[in-house]
Amino acid sequence: MNRAIKIAFFYLGVCFLTMPALALAAEPSSGGQWQLLSLFEKGGAMMYPILFSSVLMLGIAIERGYNLRRKNIINSDFLKDVRSQWDWQNIQKTLRLCNSYDNSLSRILKMGLLRFGGKLDEIERAIEAGGQHEASLMNSNLRVLGAVANITPMMGLLGTVIGMIKAFNVISLSGTGNPGLVASGISEALITTAAGMLVGIPALVLYHYFRGKIDRYVFEMEEVAIQLVEELSYDGAVKEKASGRPKKAASS
Repeated sequence: MNRAIKIAFFYLGVCFLTMPALALAAEPSSGGQWQLLSLFEKGGAMMYPILFSSVLMLGIAIERGYNLRRKNIINSDFLKDVRSQWDWQNIQKTLRLCNSYDNSLSRILKMGLLRFGGKLDEIERAIEAGGQHEASLMNSNLRVLGAVANITPMMGLLGTVIGMIKAFNVISLSGTGNPGLVASGISEALITTAAGMLVGIPALVLYHYFRGKIDRYVFEMEEVAIQLVEELSYDGAVKEKASGRPKKAASS
C-alpha cells in the first residue's frame, strides 16, 4: 500500500483510538462502553464541518497517493524504450513514443524534443516550463488539503468559544449553583478543540508530505529529461561525424 495512504489510515486510527478515550473521560458512568455518538453530539454544531473535513482529508490523501505513484510520473519502461528506439534523424519516432506513454516524464520530454535542433538553453527552458505545468497538475487538490489543515483547528477554536459562551451564559443566569450546566458548555468547548486538532494535524502532515514528494519528482524529471536530450544530441553528433556527413545547422 502506498505510504501516503498508510499515513492517512494511521492518523485515522489515532482519531478512532483517541475519541473513545475522550468519550470515556466524558462519560465515567458508561461502564467502559464507547460513547462516540454521544461525544459527537456533545461537541455541538461545529462537529459536523469538522467531520466533513476529516472525510475530505482522507479522500484527498487516497486520491493523491494513488495518482502520485512513481509509474505515473517517471516510468522506467518509457526511459528504456526511448534509449533503445532513439533515432536522432527521426524525431517524430520518439515523439510518437512519448505520445504512447501517459506519464509526466513523457510529456516533459516531448516539450523538449519539439525544440530539438535548436539551442540547448531553449530546450532546457521548454523542459522547465513542462515541469512547472506538471507540478501544477500534481498539486491539484493539495490546496484543499492545506485549507483543511488550516481551517479545522480554527473551527475547533470556534466551537471552543461557543461552548465557553454557553458556560458563562449559564453562570450569568443561574450563578454557580448548577455546575452540571456549566460543565456541559466547557465539555463542548474541549471536545471541538480536540476534534479540530485531530483532523488538522494529520492534514498538515499529509500536505507537506505530498508537497515534498512533488518537488522531488519535478526536480528529478527535469534532470532526467535534460540529461536524456544532451545524451541523445551527443550520440547523434558522434554518429553524424562518423558517417562523414556535415552536421545540420542549428536554428538560432
